[in-house]
Amino acid sequence: MNIGEQLYQAAMRLSEKRYPVDFGGAAAIRTQSGKILTSVAPDTKNDALALCMEVGALLVEAHILNEIVTHSLCIYRESEKADYLILSPCNICQERVVHWGGNVQVTISNQQNQLIFKTIRELQPYHWSIVNGETL
Repeated sequence: MNIGEQLYQAAMRLSEKRYPVDFGGAAAIRTQSGKILTSVAPDTKNDALALCMEVGALLVEAHILNEIVTHSLCIYRESEKADYLILSPCNICQERVVHWGGNVQVTISNQQNQLIFKTIRELQPYHWSIVNGETL
């Protein structure tokens, strides 16, 4: 099983455990050491407090473990009877991933719902990091 399939399976297992009925979604990231970290979006009473699915794995687990993120994947389904959709990271999460550089591989949404990874550099070819004297 390749990295993408491992991440997909890990995210699907968490989603189905956490959300056995109705909608569901989860994220899975891989670190340079080979660890797979998963997370879900926290439930909130106020949508203004909501966070993306990958935030827990990216900003909590990876930083706590002092791990370098190499891959990130998010999936979502409308109901337990629906197929999972593969999602691109939102622009805020793209910025979160930039912390680990332009080579981080992330899934992208596509019409065929195929498991396709692109680097953050490919998603953001004109990233603002040049202001810091760096480029992705």
